[in-house]
Amino acid sequence: MNQAKNTLLLLRFHFSLFLMPVFLFALSQTETIKWQTAILSFIILHLFIYPASNGYNSYMDQDEGSIGGLKYPPKPTKKLFYAALFLDLLGLSLSFFISTTFFLCLLAYILASRAYSYKGIRLKKYPYLGFWVVVIFQGGFTFLMSMHAATLLDLTSITASHKWAMMASSLLLAGVYPLTQIYQHEEDLKNGDITLSYKLGYRGTFIFSTISFLLANLLFLAYFTEILHLNNFYILQLFFIPIGFYFVSWFIKVWNNPCNADYEHTMRMNLIASVCLNACFITLFILNQIL
Repeated sequence: MNQAKNTLLLLRFHFSLFLMPVFLFALSQTETIKWQTAILSFIILHLFIYPASNGYNSYMDQDEGSIGGLKYPPKPTKKLFYAALFLDLLGLSLSFFISTTFFLCLLAYILASRAYSYKGIRLKKYPYLGFWVVVIFQGGFTFLMSMHAATLLDLTSITASHKWAMMASSLLLAGVYPLTQIYQHEEDLKNGDITLSYKLGYRGTFIFSTISFLLANLLFLAYFTEILHLNNFYILQLFFIPIGFYFVSWFIKVWNNPCNADYEHTMRMNLIASVCLNACFITLFILNQIL
């Protein structure tokens, strides 16, 4: 019973909240939605694929310290590996009900995720390559995959404006991702993983994230200007205010004392950012459907 409970904990279903903004952004920018495939893709990604990736990563890492969403993670067992494999296979099987294209995209996402964690490849130990794989696949690639599932449009039909949105999604992840690594430097080094955050250092991580957030904002401006919905950009700025306020206050704390680059601050940053962005893109979705 304890092993089953621990396996569920390590799948970290609640962590999908942090990965939801890109899907909601894609949905909010879609005018004609195929609701059956859109809802199915949401379920596949957030209830099957993301938890499977969490579980597989925990199984490979065998973390003893805090991980994203769990301050005191239990010891992973073989059951966690089989649970992750089952969720992957279930998600891939259901993806055929959306399209072959979505299946192939999902397969590529899973393979990239496994290559990131698998000991034989372990992209996680390469600070720059690992970083780009994460921000591309969890950012622009997920936007593209989600948009396809919601519309069933051919991927060759993507426009210049879609490319702006994809790049904005990836740069948003580029700002967030190093911050999620900032409290795990010692734990990562135990596994031989040299993350981008470790290479940048505590202050450097915040400077890098600041630049990434600013560039992402410029790309959002370019995107909303391209599609003639500049008011949506201003709405986005309103939801960025709580994120920016907490980010700057945390930045100052870490600058003065690196001990503040801890699990609690990181999870609070993740929660504020995900709640604000999810609320923002739900708002934009509602406005897009009404206006």
